[in-house]
Amino acid sequence: MVHNIESNPELLSFSYDASTSDSQQDHGVIKEQDRLLPIANVGRIMKQILPPNAKISKEAKETMQECVSEFISFVTGEASDHCRKEKRKTVNGDDVCWAMLNLGFDDYAQPLKRYLDKIRKLEGERGNQNSEEKDHIRPRQETSTNYRATGNGVPRKVPRSSSPNLFKFTVDD
Repeated sequence: MVHNIESNPELLSFSYDASTSDSQQDHGVIKEQDRLLPIANVGRIMKQILPPNAKISKEAKETMQECVSEFISFVTGEASDHCRKEKRKTVNGDDVCWAMLNLGFDDYAQPLKRYLDKIRKLEGERGNQNSEEKDHIRPRQETSTNYRATGNGVPRKVPRSSSPNLFKFTVDD
């Protein structure tokens, strides 16, 4: 069962921002701006799937903002509980995949796991390139490359200008 964070103080305590002041933490109060994803980012993601001339109302963006923020809190809360039971303090991508499977979001968990594996593979290849360069002294020329998930869970390169806030990796030419 999904609970609204605002109506359930128990859930509220799991989703506080560590950077808030002590007085806010003592009262379990979370500012709305700390609880929700930025509406500009939500709107940008919504626009990506719609035709170029489509309009999105402010109310639709706010509703989606509430929904995705609630979903993220729900999944990360489950992943955090899983880590706590295993006496770990850090939630990783595998924990999020586990939580999604455990909560019944199998349709999302499997592609997410494939995407996570691809990203780790790309990071591993990048790490190997960097360690090989330590043996050879040469000036570095860095370019930024972004990756976006495709429908089949395989990351693809996208131009920097079209996706400024996605995964960024440094690639040597």
